[in-house]
Amino acid sequence: MRYLSTRGGLAPASFSDILLGGLAPDGGLTLPESYPTVTPGDLAEWRNFSYPQLAFAILHRFADDIPAADLRALIDKTYTAASFLSDVITPVTPLGDGIWLLGLSNGPTLAFKDIALQLIGNLFEYTLLKSGGHLNILGATSGDTGSSAEYALRGKHGIRVFMLSPHQKMSRFQTAQMFSLQDPNIFNIAVRGVFDDCQDMVKAVSNDADFKTRYAIGTVNSINWARVAAQIVYYFKGWLAVTTRADQHVSFAVPSGNFGNICAGYIARRMGLPIRRLILATNENNVLDEFFRTGIYRVRPTDAVAHTSSPSMDISKASNFERFIFDMVGRDPAVVRELWRQIDAQGYFDLADTRYFQAVQESGFVTGSSTHQHRMATIRRVYQESGIMIDTHTADGVNIGLEYREKDIPLIGLETALPVKFEDSMVEALGCAPERPAGYENLESLPQRFTVMDADVDAIKDYIAQHAG
Repeated sequence: MRYLSTRGGLAPASFSDILLGGLAPDGGLTLPESYPTVTPGDLAEWRNFSYPQLAFAILHRFADDIPAADLRALIDKTYTAASFLSDVITPVTPLGDGIWLLGLSNGPTLAFKDIALQLIGNLFEYTLLKSGGHLNILGATSGDTGSSAEYALRGKHGIRVFMLSPHQKMSRFQTAQMFSLQDPNIFNIAVRGVFDDCQDMVKAVSNDADFKTRYAIGTVNSINWARVAAQIVYYFKGWLAVTTRADQHVSFAVPSGNFGNICAGYIARRMGLPIRRLILATNENNVLDEFFRTGIYRVRPTDAVAHTSSPSMDISKASNFERFIFDMVGRDPAVVRELWRQIDAQGYFDLADTRYFQAVQESGFVTGSSTHQHRMATIRRVYQESGIMIDTHTADGVNIGLEYREKDIPLIGLETALPVKFEDSMVEALGCAPERPAGYENLESLPQRFTVMDADVDAIKDYIAQHAG
């Protein structure tokens, strides 16, 4: 398996070559030269696989330069009942009337991003131990990526983590979960701005080739291909859990702000998983919904990004979206470069009157946008009908999923996080707080360690230079 860049400037590279780097040297995102194909025979064979077995069956196709025994050992080390509270890893629970919830939030930080980042932490450490190198991770988070990455990388040999987050724009639980970590290799930076400011700075630093090389900068955001690859696995797991035949289709409802989670579903569909629809749900920051409806991808300015009750989706620049567009324009890097030049110059591009928009319309996506009132109502409805509490982001997915539900097609909603991470919203919706898992009872009262900074790329570089390993 060889990898290339969406902007055409990367010589074909192996999985290990791209694992640590994030952005390609030309500023693009890495993707396989072609997607591996899964056959009905494969799906039949995988029906009784454990999660680690399924993860190996899929991921060794993407990481075929890692010796099979080593990859299997890393996967077995990652997906344990001790880390995810169940041998099932991603349990599927019926919500009634043909709707299912794919549980992705049983990991160390109670969010779906643990599924990929726990594996990435072990992959990074494995690679660095073999090479004797070190890595300074620079990431951006709107709430969950940061804590998932930090819990996956805390104490890892040869790794330091610099995590940017929007100052005072995460939930109290999310903030405390990150900032209470006292590990010396973890550095939390609260940026005066919004998530897009944080993400822009990560990309700006990654695009400075000299600085990136000098300080061994890597990323864990969904611009990192390994994270997307790891998320592909649970789409297969969800499908296997609710079907009985290899030709049976399901639809997935996915809350999405940065297009990383649903990008994994898109790739699973391209591999041959029988996915009828990928239902993309946004919140009030509906940039992706607008694109799929109109063909116009219009980035919002910082001051136009709404602060909502599903804050992990308060994003207007979907960094993973470039991978999808690369496929939609026939994998022509010149077209991708021109489209992103238009974003930089005018803040948008428009595919509506081009032949590319037909490919978008045939890609299996349908979309919708939720408001605060929608998610409160959906949380109440699901709880009344099933007794299950879902968080605000998951509620966005279920709400839009219900709009597109089809008879006799199972609908799987992807869980984003446990409701406890958004306690204030749960109290508003249900009049009671969700039960806290053991160990999280007094999280917000723990001492917090973080640095507040302006959205200044040079200042961030100086900070990294002072604290890098």
